[in-house]
Amino acid sequence: MYLLQQKRTTINSDNLFNDTLSYILKSKVTLVTNFIKYYLITPYKIMLKINQQIIFCFLIYLLLFSSCQKRTKSSPTNTFELNEITIDEIHNGYDSGKYTVREIVSQYIKRIENIDQSGPELNSIIIVNPDALAIADSLDKIQKKGKKKGPLFGIPVLLKDNIDTHDKMPTTGGSRILKDSYPLSDSWVAKKLRESGAVILGKTNLSEWANYRASYSSSGWSGVGGQTKNPYVLDRNPCGSSSGSAVAVSANLCVIAIGTETWGSIMCPSNANGIVGIKPTVGLWSRSGIIPISYTQDTAGPMSRTVRDAAKLLGVITGIDLNDPKTKKSIGNRHINYTRFLRENGLVGKRIGYLKTIEGKNYRVDELMYLAIEDLQAQGATIIELEKIVEGAPDAEQSSLEVMAHEFKDGLKKYFGNLGKNAPVANLKEAIEATIADSIEMLYFNLERMKNAETKDGLNSKIYKDALKNMLKSFREQGLDRIMKKHKLDAIVSPTGSPAWKTDLINGDKYYISSTVYAALSGYPNINVPMGFIGNVPVGISFYGRAWSEPKLLEIAYAYEQFTNHRDSPKFLLTD
Repeated sequence: MYLLQQKRTTINSDNLFNDTLSYILKSKVTLVTNFIKYYLITPYKIMLKINQQIIFCFLIYLLLFSSCQKRTKSSPTNTFELNEITIDEIHNGYDSGKYTVREIVSQYIKRIENIDQSGPELNSIIIVNPDALAIADSLDKIQKKGKKKGPLFGIPVLLKDNIDTHDKMPTTGGSRILKDSYPLSDSWVAKKLRESGAVILGKTNLSEWANYRASYSSSGWSGVGGQTKNPYVLDRNPCGSSSGSAVAVSANLCVIAIGTETWGSIMCPSNANGIVGIKPTVGLWSRSGIIPISYTQDTAGPMSRTVRDAAKLLGVITGIDLNDPKTKKSIGNRHINYTRFLRENGLVGKRIGYLKTIEGKNYRVDELMYLAIEDLQAQGATIIELEKIVEGAPDAEQSSLEVMAHEFKDGLKKYFGNLGKNAPVANLKEAIEATIADSIEMLYFNLERMKNAETKDGLNSKIYKDALKNMLKSFREQGLDRIMKKHKLDAIVSPTGSPAWKTDLINGDKYYISSTVYAALSGYPNINVPMGFIGNVPVGISFYGRAWSEPKLLEIAYAYEQFTNHRDSPKFLLTD
């Protein structure tokens, strides 16, 4: 109603006719009439006398010119055979003989060459796996022999470049000091992907050190990869730190990708690039072989174009890893197949909390959120408005900053130690010194977060222990657990973030809307689903809840996605 009212115009009836031309002043009607008579009607009569052959030739010229313009402006989206293809559609193609794995992988490599390395130059991918086609050929042999295939058989997947792979690709974290760092073994994530039959297509760009480097930064920039672009509007930011993974999925450079999150690094780029992102409960996926920030908050997670594909990937990576003790808590809480929880009527009877504290920062985000609430209610959900989630913990976010600083220093030393004798640096101090010595690394941003972490004591310090206890108590017992129990909620919803801002390497990011803090600092799950568009860029809605509630959140997110279908392919606009 508000939008309709805005479009109405107040008119002074004393000066205007009360008819369909009521916007023309009385004193000017004669002028308008004469103009139409002498400058439009008379030339038209003369044109009728022109030779019909000349008119015919002119019309043919216009038709050909118009046709050429349409071909020139055609989007890369419209000409790609695999645009928006899903895991199930690819598997059906393999079974019917429509596709081979080599054909699928080759098409994605070609697309990367056409729009990531040239054309729009999205700059989302740091390296394409040199062995990708050889892996594809080996899988085609399995297909021909009719052997048992894994759940991600022949599916090209991209990994954020802080996830170890033991192959011809380095794992850099976006930092030039790690550009020649080749891990001695696969991460848990890479190992499980290979076991499932997936093709690791390459590594994606990211905010350097997963955005744990500077006092401010431009999301999607790294010393190794440069600046990644948002595929919807190229001069807008992709958010981060899993920038490249989100952009690659959205731009159809792969089928699925994997990002990592400590605090918003899957959710924010999923929001900005119009895709589905899942931040699992910490411990559902092992973090071994991932460049760390925080042992307490870190997790990898799926990034895809559909909830179903994200659910398929989620189950593949679960399991108990002796190298990550937190995975022991997933016993009795993990599932191999999360797609069995997807139901189109999954919102019926659900009680969903709506966090109102983000209202008022962007009225267009607010309007989309109100529409989303109406959609949830139309599908059978009951909405309970929430004024706040965390009760009586004013310093909880500051506690998280202390936890991350302490754990970053400790975790990096352990990670570098696992690289063996060829590790480029041994600890955080050496990493800082090597970065300062690199002129490209120091072009735009400082190292204040890294330097702050270097000043911290070990994990036995009282400051660390107190901060960890306060953070978890605030965001769990006094936060999500409390509010969900009080209102008997199945999930909480809120806008994930703001529309993508213009990339600015001088002043950095312009965050002003985010709801990722609650799931991030509690270690609980969160799912982003596209909620609509503001102008040319997408924004998302977050569904989050208690630990290990992925089945229920997926049920809700899938029902919302199927009812709304807000996902739309990017058009690679230069600016807006």
